Amino acid sequence: MAYFDFPLEKLKTYLPDRNEQVDFDIFWQKTLTETRSFPLNAVFVPIDFGLKTVDVYDVTFCGYQGQAVKGWFLIPHETESPLPCVVEFIGYGGGRSFPYDWLVWSSCGYAHFIMDTRGQGTNKKHC
Repeated sequence: MAYFDFPLEKLKTYLPDRNEQVDFDIFWQKTLTETRSFPLNAVFVPIDFGLKTVDVYDVTFCGYQGQAVKGWFLIPHETESPLPCVVEFIGYGGGRSFPYDWLVWSSCGYAHFIMDTRGQGTNKKHC
């Protein structure tokens, strides 16, 4: 069980001091505007890993400053209707590995997108 410094009731209302730079909001507004200037260009390529119950797609899309971001998209085999999707961001120091390392969510009936960190993984090119 996890341990916390405060009891649950205090955690629900806790607001820490914020020490943002003066231009914090301007920075994020500019960054998001720049990001939206690149088309997403999402490409889903089916990949055969020999899995019988899960369909696997190698995904590439344009991230920040047009840098390619890679990921796996796994869905239960022969899915025809929309599904809830779990999006998993691995973060620095990890990678998406192989699709068979990520079968829990798709085996439970969910779509699952496992996303490499921009600049990590198998593709460091621009879109």
